[in-house]
Amino acid sequence: MTLPVQPDHGRSKGEFANGWKVLLAAMLGVTCGASPIPFNLIGFTVEPLSAEFGWSRTEIILPATIYGLIASLMAPVFGWLSDRYGVRKVALWSVFAFAVSLAAVALTPTAHTASTLYFYYGLWAVIGLVGIGSTPVTWSRAINLWFFRHRGLALGILLMGTSVAALFVPKLAVWAIARFGWRTMFALMALLPLLVALPVAWRYFREPRPEERPEALVSSDGRLIGMTLSEAMRGYRFYIMWISISIVAGCYSGAFINMPAILKDDGMSAQSAASIMGVLGIGIFAGRVITGALLDRFWQGFVAFPLLCLPALTCLILLGGGVTFLMASVAAFFLGFAAGAEADLIAYLAGRYYGMAHYGKIYGMLYMPFGIASAFSSIIYAYVRDVTGSYDPILLVAMIGFVAGGALLLLLGRYPASFEKDDPEPLAAAPQPIP
Repeated sequence: MTLPVQPDHGRSKGEFANGWKVLLAAMLGVTCGASPIPFNLIGFTVEPLSAEFGWSRTEIILPATIYGLIASLMAPVFGWLSDRYGVRKVALWSVFAFAVSLAAVALTPTAHTASTLYFYYGLWAVIGLVGIGSTPVTWSRAINLWFFRHRGLALGILLMGTSVAALFVPKLAVWAIARFGWRTMFALMALLPLLVALPVAWRYFREPRPEERPEALVSSDGRLIGMTLSEAMRGYRFYIMWISISIVAGCYSGAFINMPAILKDDGMSAQSAASIMGVLGIGIFAGRVITGALLDRFWQGFVAFPLLCLPALTCLILLGGGVTFLMASVAAFFLGFAAGAEADLIAYLAGRYYGMAHYGKIYGMLYMPFGIASAFSSIIYAYVRDVTGSYDPILLVAMIGFVAGGALLLLLGRYPASFEKDDPEPLAAAPQPIP
């Protein structure tokens, strides 16, 4: 008996025609999530917190380390949850929890005691525990499942959310602090995930059904293919990625978070620093799109190495102080462009070298060094400034680190043509043949 032809439910359409609504929802999720917002605003809390409590730069920047360290350790957990229970549930609940925990920072006591500092740190620890599911750890899984031929560009558009945040979050933070104080600023920032990202994601964000997935991602019976985490960790590529990600993230994050303070040391006002951070956001925007488009056409090593050398020029420009507004803007653009390149690469390489069957866990493990290095980077930059009175020593180290981290990715070799062992996920709701 001849079986009826199963409908392809739009698979024959272009990837963007099928997945653009999901991509838009995910991009807004990244924009308003725990990846860009904390790092874009914490640098502007140095002056008000120091004035109110007398805390040092190191103490005020330390929450970025606390948040980043806890979030990075939770990344594999949230990746596993996404693989196991579906990325939609994990992302939506994490966006809500991030909004609530961010708003709770406004409840920091006014007393000038040591317990106030510990209470403040505790609130940031909660943000790290619940917020990581509102970062690309979750959103990128769905995008990797919707896109293959144009995966690099789609991931670039997804991660443009961080550049969009960099364009307006610093200015909004400066305005809110000046008008209402730093506590109200945190409460206002919490409205972004709660009133923007959550409703749109609730309406449009989902993984593709099995019949909607690009054919390159599935086996002959429609199951996702790819390595398990243990298989990935037995190969040399995994550890090259770990080391490269650690070096570049360690150099980048501290420069990004401390950029307002670096510029202030050069005599620039908070408003000028916020404008330059906006230029950095434009650089991230360009880095996302251009890097993504290049990854769809060229091997990652030819793309990654030259782009990750750009922030070395940033460090060179900032060394010695006395930088002009124009040169600071150029330095910020280069730094942002490289940030866009690195974030694209983590998600892209996880999918291309290891497949999608266990993407969440593998991406979570690759995100871990990014988060840990980023967390310690900010505090190291601040500590060097407190001890030496200048950011120059750490900028010199970072200049070398950017080049070395980019060069390591040249050792990864070709993308796998196929995966010898498939450990596929069950095909949920697969259509049964008609007898």
